[in-house]
Amino acid sequence: MVDTTGFRNAMALLGGAVSVITTDGTAGRWGFTASAVCSVTDQPPTLLVCMNRSSFANGHFKQNGVLSVNVLSAELKGISGVFANRELGSDERFAQACWSTLESGAPLLDDALVNFDCRIAQAHEVGSHTIFYCEVLAIRHGKSQEGLMYFNRAYHRLGDASRSAC
Repeated sequence: MVDTTGFRNAMALLGGAVSVITTDGTAGRWGFTASAVCSVTDQPPTLLVCMNRSSFANGHFKQNGVLSVNVLSAELKGISGVFANRELGSDERFAQACWSTLESGAPLLDDALVNFDCRIAQAHEVGSHTIFYCEVLAIRHGKSQEGLMYFNRAYHRLGDASRSAC
């Protein structure tokens, strides 16, 4: 049997893009930092986002029914920390950057590498997490060409300068 610590240590070696996931609606404006985001299918365009069920924002995302996935550029590493900081309130978090909206009304980070504006199509509870299946309503590309990855419990820049000569 695999123990929790062994599983977490192994998962730390599975790198992921860093995103700030945001929502707005009748339950208010909320956001959190995530690396558990991936494509499900392109017909229809669908992403999945994993969120801890014990998160302060979990119920708010469910009630609002919309979210945006704001994939962070390397320059936005600090925003990752802001949205991961449990000591900061929602207004304090959103005050650290500029935001706009598209179709869903969920906040889109203006300087993100790419934004996915989504409607939550389904949510499933699995263990300690909620898995949100999100229908992509719109996509907006930013200007940056360098992404931010989280690998082995540290941030790493990705882009032209980091390409290997394979």
